Amino acid sequence: MGKILCISNGHGEDLNASIIAEALRRLYPSWELSAMPLVGEGNAYRRQDIPIICPTRSLPSGGFVYMDWRQWWHDLRSGLVGLTWAQLRCIRQVARLKNYDLVVAVGDILPLMFAYLSQIPFMAYLVSTSAYYENKLILPLTARWILHSGRCLGIFTRDTYTAKLMSAQGFQHTVCLGYPIMDVLHLRGKDLHLGEGQTMICLLCGSRLPEAQANLLLLLQVVERAQQLKLDWQFRAGIVPQMSGQILQATAMMAGWVYSPQEDCEVITDPCSGAQVYCFSDAFADILHRADVVLGMAGTAIEQAVGLGKPVVQLVGKGPQFTYRFAEAQQRLLGESVQTCTKPEIAVTLIQRVLGDPVYLERCRINGQERVGGAGGAEKIAHEIALATTNGRRGETFL
Repeated sequence: MGKILCISNGHGEDLNASIIAEALRRLYPSWELSAMPLVGEGNAYRRQDIPIICPTRSLPSGGFVYMDWRQWWHDLRSGLVGLTWAQLRCIRQVARLKNYDLVVAVGDILPLMFAYLSQIPFMAYLVSTSAYYENKLILPLTARWILHSGRCLGIFTRDTYTAKLMSAQGFQHTVCLGYPIMDVLHLRGKDLHLGEGQTMICLLCGSRLPEAQANLLLLLQVVERAQQLKLDWQFRAGIVPQMSGQILQATAMMAGWVYSPQEDCEVITDPCSGAQVYCFSDAFADILHRADVVLGMAGTAIEQAVGLGKPVVQLVGKGPQFTYRFAEAQQRLLGESVQTCTKPEIAVTLIQRVLGDPVYLERCRINGQERVGGAGGAEKIAHEIALATTNGRRGETFL
């Protein structure tokens, strides 16, 4: 029986780690799985009933201090130092007891450091690292040192380009087996109330409140502009459950729209133009699969859209996550499938241009496979983790 500890540091990182953990649970039901989410509450783990062994807390930056260093101050005031110290005490206890067979670090330098401090053999999934950002491999010296450690049994990357460059730089046990976030896009057969023959635009406002609320207000300006131009578009929004009900109603009121709860969704309507947005908190995959274009202000969700071959238009918000710096970096990461703008009227123009370019739409499908890939990665990664858990006890590597 194996005992695995997952360490991760952010919403997307927690999601990837929890999907891998769930694949391990399916393949090896008797194994024990635990988690250390270093940023946020670790809700992705909680939804999978994976025990969390360290203190957790949601901080104002949501882990995006690298986008705006002023967010450090807000995090410090909200207890960052105490939280980090408590998490360090937790990993020291893990190191002392050595009661895990393997640690799986998912994210960037922070989970790598915790994995190293555990003094237990570990594997790394570098979700936050890609050579596509700068067209070259950039790894901090500390990360390089940790990844060259004898306790590092293998490295997973999010794309084959990064794996190729890492292997060329001496990280011999590096491989790309897929991106687990693509494994959870299961169609539910939801009725999206779509009109026949109309173009459907998917709206993604992000998952973190209150930022997601501010993002949706900005996206509604795009909807209003499209209605003014009498464009034959219909809009479907994939929102997080926390945004349903009162928060969505308040958002509609702030925009001057009318909120109408339905049996299977929520509808907000602009009384001036008649524009409508159908909002679903339980149909994300269905909306994404059916969308002709994705208009988004999100991270992981936009990566999933690109993986499905969808063209994406990003509208820059005020942050702390979806700032211009984040959007521009995400565009470099995901390639030509993504275009970024700063004004609602420009977003409408970009969407019109995308819809009228079938050659570009085909390139988006090809680019999505190259930059993100399809489903099946979690089970492949879980299988290699299982091999490392068994062979790692004898000091063997596997990749």
